[in-house]
Amino acid sequence: MGNVWRVPISIEPPADAEPPQRNPKAPAPGERTTSHFEGCRGCGDVPGSLRIRSWVGDDGISVVSRFDVLDEHQGAPGLLHGGMLMTAFDDALGTAYTQVSRSAVTARLETDFRRPVPVGTALWLRSRVDAVVGRKIYVSGDARLGDLDGEVAGTARALFLKVGVEHFLRHGRPEDLEALGASREVIEAARAAH
Repeated sequence: MGNVWRVPISIEPPADAEPPQRNPKAPAPGERTTSHFEGCRGCGDVPGSLRIRSWVGDDGISVVSRFDVLDEHQGAPGLLHGGMLMTAFDDALGTAYTQVSRSAVTARLETDFRRPVPVGTALWLRSRVDAVVGRKIYVSGDARLGDLDGEVAGTARALFLKVGVEHFLRHGRPEDLEALGASREVIEAARAAH
């Protein structure tokens, strides 16, 4: 079975979970967050990206994000594709974890679709870190139509796992890693150590 999980990964924080502690190097409340990778299809400014913009919430561990739904994002006529909403949640919830940890990857994402999202809508996503247990970061959020008090279009919960740079060196495409400044030798050494 290799890396296949035999038991579903729980996205429910355990009772003994620690409350999240803000990373002192994270952007301050009210500040706009930066794209975690310029080629990201969620928050990067590249063709096909959702171009999500995010700001740190007043509490310093939550994030508010805006996704402008365009024609290129539709699935059914005039409506947002459900996979695009999941991508928006993955990006927004992933931006929230950066308030408590440097890097992590999505282990599980659960989305509930509550109502259709029309093309031309500004979708506002609120994401918060609920708990941290070792390498596990539990995050949840909602998406609202038009503004932060608009109708709920969807909700999501996710589990992210903290990883180091070696994760990306082992699994990323070498040409992308080299474009970010990693040498071929460093990439090959990381892959040989695995």
